[in-house]
Formats: sequence, C-alpha cells, structure tokens
Amino acid sequence: MIMSLDVSQKMRVVGIEDGSFVKGATKKALLAAVLFTELKIEDVAFAWITVDGSDATDKAAEMLKQWNFETVMLGGVSFAGFNIIDPLVLYQKFQKPVIVVSRTEPDNKAVKRALIRHFRDWRKRWEVFARLGPIHKVKVLAEEPPLFCEAVGADMEWASRLITSFTVCGRVPEPLRVVRLIARGLS
Repeated sequence: MIMSLDVSQKMRVVGIEDGSFVKGATKKALLAAVLFTELKIEDVAFAWITVDGSDATDKAAEMLKQWNFETVMLGGVSFAGFNIIDPLVLYQKFQKPVIVVSRTEPDNKAVKRALIRHFRDWRKRWEVFARLGPIHKVKVLAEEPPLFCEAVGADMEWASRLITSFTVCGRVPEPLRVVRLIARGLS
C-alpha cells in the first residue's frame, strides 16, 4: 500500500505507553493512550495496570473501544514491568493494524530468561513475543539511530511510511512521543 505523507498524517492513530513506576514498591502503573489526527491530540484516555500483572491487553482494549481509529502504535510490548499488551489480540478485536515501536533493539533472549526466572506463567507471556515475527529497523533521521518495529495487520513498508510521516520532533512518531510525555509526567 502506497500512501503520501499528507494522507497518512490525516489518519487517526492511537499511541499507547506506560508511566513511571518503582519495581517492588509500586503496585499499579499508569497506562495512557492518545488519539492523534492530523498531528493533533484529539483525545486522551488512562487506565491503571498492575505492575508485572496480566491486565494490560484488556485495559488497552477498553481504552481503544471508545474511539474510531485506523491504527495503533505501542511503545513496546511490555508495560509496567512484564505486563504484556498482545498486539495480535488488539488486531483481532479491532481489525486495525498494530505497530510495535521500540527505541532500542529488543533483547528477546534476555526477556525470555527474565520471564522464566520470575513468572510461573512465563510461557503464556513469552508466546506474545514469539508470535510477533521479525523485528525491522526503521531509519527516520539519518543522524539518529533507527527505531525497531514490528507490524501486525500491515506490511512493514506501510508501517515504516506511517512512522516516518508521524515523526516531526526527534525520531519517535508523535503519538508515542506525546503519550510517553503525558504518562511519565502524570506518574
């Protein structure tokens, strides 16, 4: 699918990110979602998720169901420690592409070791990582390091164009940059 940058910026894109928390001391963490249209914030939603819990996918879906949107950008897969948002579940529920964007290259071997060491249900949590598929580098700015992305329900060429078209300030697309500022600022 080819899209011009102007057309993609008119898309309704949701960014989801978590707030700060102190592992071992904080029981809940803020999960924030921002609905963007034409590079403007249209709406914001919040939920509390359990640190290292298993409620993030459900809470994200609850926030998303109130909006009409065309795609979702997740700031990773793990939120509030290892509370996993399953991009495949969100895609199946809403039939909208889900793009996972990481600022640093994921170390899935280290993730798997940590899951095995700390969680009885590690297989269920690990399954989300294992199903995602290959990680792609998206170079937004020549002088900056790449972003690391996975796409569910869309090909990487389309996802890369969308990420690039929503990147205005730095190397992170606005829906994720802004929702991170909000989530971290409020927690």
